Amino acid sequence: MLYPQPASAAILFTRYNLLSEITIKIQICEPPPTCPANLDDGCGSEDSEEWKGEFFPGIPKIKYEGPTSKNPLAYKWYNANEEILGKSMKDWMRFSIAFWHTFRGTGSDPFGAATKVWPWEDGTNSLAMAKRRMRANFEFLEKLGVDRWCFHDRDIAPDGKTLEESNANLDEIVALAKELQGTNIRPLWGTAQLFLHPRYMHGGATSPEIGVYAYAAAQVKKAMEVGYTLSRGENYVFWGGREGYQTLLNTDMERELDHMARFFEAAVAYKKKIGFNGTFLIEPKPQEPTKHQYDWDAATAANFLRKYGLIGEFKLNIECNHATLSGHSCHHELETARINGLLGNIDANTGDPQIGWDTDQFLMDVNEATLVMLSVIRNGGLSPGGFNFDAKLRRESTDVEDLFIAHIAGMDTLARGLRNAQKLIEDGSLDELVRKRYHSFDSELGAQIEAGKADFELLEKKAMEWGEPKVPSGKQELAEMIFQSAM
Repeated sequence: MLYPQPASAAILFTRYNLLSEITIKIQICEPPPTCPANLDDGCGSEDSEEWKGEFFPGIPKIKYEGPTSKNPLAYKWYNANEEILGKSMKDWMRFSIAFWHTFRGTGSDPFGAATKVWPWEDGTNSLAMAKRRMRANFEFLEKLGVDRWCFHDRDIAPDGKTLEESNANLDEIVALAKELQGTNIRPLWGTAQLFLHPRYMHGGATSPEIGVYAYAAAQVKKAMEVGYTLSRGENYVFWGGREGYQTLLNTDMERELDHMARFFEAAVAYKKKIGFNGTFLIEPKPQEPTKHQYDWDAATAANFLRKYGLIGEFKLNIECNHATLSGHSCHHELETARINGLLGNIDANTGDPQIGWDTDQFLMDVNEATLVMLSVIRNGGLSPGGFNFDAKLRRESTDVEDLFIAHIAGMDTLARGLRNAQKLIEDGSLDELVRKRYHSFDSELGAQIEAGKADFELLEKKAMEWGEPKVPSGKQELAEMIFQSAM
């Protein structure tokens, strides 16, 4: 996940870009539509808090119209209450909107200024503006028919001059969110944003500076409390964007890993203290912004949890774009997490195969979505996790309508993947092909091997008795043919 810095209202401003950590100066042609980004000039007064009118005028509540519909503002494949393999589509998916991309994304990149200023934005990062965005968030959820959302603490409320001020800002926004969400909407998960502020340039839980470690702990503590307040703590995510290193020449990697484990242990202890019964999730990523991130992929994260005795306290939030950055497919990462009992949530996005960074695009590939849903079905679902659209509009997509179109397309793609996975499971041909491939182990000796009761002496005896084994075809092309037949 990348956290986009909101566009400044000043004519000339400085942007800290997460990809390259370089400073870019950008010339803005026109000032924002209302007041400047100055927290002391009265923009945050009560007079400017309320947005007058609808945030998304002309956008109806999105409904299911079926595969033949040509309406871009309608679902073609996602029919929330339709039952698939014993569950409603809504329960299989548990869709969630990412607040940071949807309401803080500006379209800026390392080479260009922001391209999006939504009509309700006034160019500030004031509390009043934060409240306005929160109201927009809930209108968006309501019209889209989605009842979950995800956030970083600093997405939804401005950083203060002190930790106390930051906490007070967050409390004020959370009180509004709790009022707006009612009983039907809640966060899928929340998290603390421990990577944008310069204090976290060496990491949070792995910083060599003890003051930063303590500050990060305090910020996570508060974010956990917020999650508990809003959802009774369904899930909480740890994404360690700067928990890694740029070079080992100045890094004590063993000590940093030990510190990170102690940090997680303290988080688990506090979770239990406050009655937070949700799932802790680690989100693997190999690099960016650090050269090497400690939770590189699902296998690395699983090994870390086992080494430090945390395997029963955490699951994994698998992001498809992070999977490809680590040299794996999303399906591989999901299966690695699943067979280790660690698949807890999915950040539904994808990357561009021609671009070597975290582009956070909406997943539109039906083949990949089908593979994803096969893993989810084998996992028995994701609850209390779900699918979070950690995805952003392309820089060139600048209409408010595009926010809806992107999410509709992403939801439809995964729904189509679910329908395809159902076809494959009910047909049974692919499962039968896999079963036949391993049928030699469906024998007395195979059972002994799988039970750990076949020693080398027994296996040597069998090898001499049977002679040269006959190795059957893997039937890969047939497997691919069967898979494609469901598309």
